[in-house]
Amino acid sequence: MSQKFPRFRRLRQEEGLRRLVQEVRLSPSQLVLPLFVREGVREREPIPSLPGHYHWSPEAVVEAAEEAYGLGIPAVLLFGLPAEKDEVGSGAYSREGVVQRALRELRKKVPGLILMADVCLCQYTTHGHCGLVRGGKIVNDPTLPLLAETALSLAEAGAHVVAPSDMMDGRVAVIREALDREGFEDVAILSYAAKYASAFYGPFREAAHSAPAFGDRRTYQMDPGNRREAMREIAQDLQEGADMILMKPAGPYLDVIREARERFDVPLGAYQVSGEYAMIQAAAEKGWLDREGAMWESLLGIIRAGADFIVTYFALEAAKKVR
Repeated sequence: MSQKFPRFRRLRQEEGLRRLVQEVRLSPSQLVLPLFVREGVREREPIPSLPGHYHWSPEAVVEAAEEAYGLGIPAVLLFGLPAEKDEVGSGAYSREGVVQRALRELRKKVPGLILMADVCLCQYTTHGHCGLVRGGKIVNDPTLPLLAETALSLAEAGAHVVAPSDMMDGRVAVIREALDREGFEDVAILSYAAKYASAFYGPFREAAHSAPAFGDRRTYQMDPGNRREAMREIAQDLQEGADMILMKPAGPYLDVIREARERFDVPLGAYQVSGEYAMIQAAAEKGWLDREGAMWESLLGIIRAGADFIVTYFALEAAKKVR
């Protein structure tokens, strides 16, 4: 019989051929490992909501960072859990804060590793919100100097990249001005430019002890139904001085990642958040899906949508098994 249709299957018959013509590939250099640094931990303690991950002491976190760097992962993203919280999140910008101490250790002991540090108040405040609270409302402009002070303290401690995740309007401009004024022109800003008010943050909030004490975060994080607004948020953050942008969550918002990739010619990352990781973990434990297969498919989908790099709790496992 003469061939009257293309034979796409020819290039799918052998594993080597499939790998040869694969359009999207994943490498360890595209991964960022999130790490939780906690005051009062002797070395490390398991995080129940994130199996395989730990709360680390500022000294012991070097162990996790060295493993990541040894696997070819170029960067880690640090989150802090202080011993005490207050209304203004002073632990976030303390020069002796838990993340600041960890940064100094990592700078000394893992040279070459890129150190990213989260800039937010939620883990450090008694109310659990990302900005100051006045009269029961989260206020924008009074929060900005504290975010700038947080970013500055992290830069002084050794962060290569500060990553504001708070979603206060105007924070990138204020942070850039503070960094430049104090001589940290080379410290980059990775802005959580499009961070949605998502149900997928649950395990992280348990891990970071950052759940709001009242209300929710919908007055400052984005509505899940909005895509055009995300493009405006990104454009504004870039105008204010962001060097890179981060989309969060990743999996449910692949269309937003794709549109951002098509519109903005800047480094673009996506955060595969705790709930995305936990769903795969839980379903695999039940025997309902293949864990490794689901991991690869989810990560490749994020890169295929247009992300240049992924912050993911699968970073270590993926780096060990990259194919």
